[in-house]
Amino acid sequence: MALAGLFSLSLVALAMLFAFGPESGVSPVPVGTEKNYLGFDRNIYPGDEALPIFRKTFAFSSYWLTPPPGEKTNTWSRKRGLLRSLGFGFLLLCRGPDSSELKTEASAKARGAHEGQDAAGSAKAEGFSAGTIIFLDIEEGGRLPDMYHAYLAAWTEALSHAGYRAGVYCSGMPVREEPGVSITTADDIRNHAATRGISVWAYNDACPPSPGCTFPHEPPPPARSRFPYAAVWQFAQSPRRKEFTARCARTYSRDGNCYAPGDTAHSWFLDVDSATSPDPSGGAK
Repeated sequence: MALAGLFSLSLVALAMLFAFGPESGVSPVPVGTEKNYLGFDRNIYPGDEALPIFRKTFAFSSYWLTPPPGEKTNTWSRKRGLLRSLGFGFLLLCRGPDSSELKTEASAKARGAHEGQDAAGSAKAEGFSAGTIIFLDIEEGGRLPDMYHAYLAAWTEALSHAGYRAGVYCSGMPVREEPGVSITTADDIRNHAATRGISVWAYNDACPPSPGCTFPHEPPPPARSRFPYAAVWQFAQSPRRKEFTARCARTYSRDGNCYAPGDTAHSWFLDVDSATSPDPSGGAK
């Protein structure tokens, strides 16, 4: 190598040392070495006996702060300590409203502010510290009405004032609006200025890009969900949706559900996620 080339590389090395030294708190990550992690989510807490089995496969777990959709109680309450002791990271969840429940922009804002405060209070009561990301569970797909965006902006602001951060669990499945035009809920939220920086957990179980009910040693990166900004990707659901999973049907159990590799008795069906962090909500600290 020429002397000039060596001199140039030395300057680059010095620049990296100053940019990423101990004082900066940032370490350079070589291109192509980013690590991804597997997690699971369920509406109903699987029971203490399931956790050691799941931990053999998964780095993180969902954790509801409210009753999940269709439920009147929250079975995850007071389970943070056990999950944390086993080394799980967290995906915190709160149930979001249906669009039909939001009648006016003013009432949507008021409800969003109130429920954002409640979400922060629940997170604090469960032992999750400030800075933890709480994901709002949005079950409907396609473009959201303006009142929903008003609710979401108020919910996000209330969390921020309480010291927490906002995320959304939402659809990454395209919905056709007119010939040649389709929209996903993830992009719709991302395109609104008030929620542009919100953390996105997108679900897209269509095969492809989903690999189906699989548990690869090197999990698929969330960006493969077709959303480069996604922090988490739910790529398998239980039960499988036949209209989207025909090409990966064999990866699911005969009953149509997805089970962890160690669950040989098929006791706990679940959804499978990948994330860029073993603790996507930052709730293990």
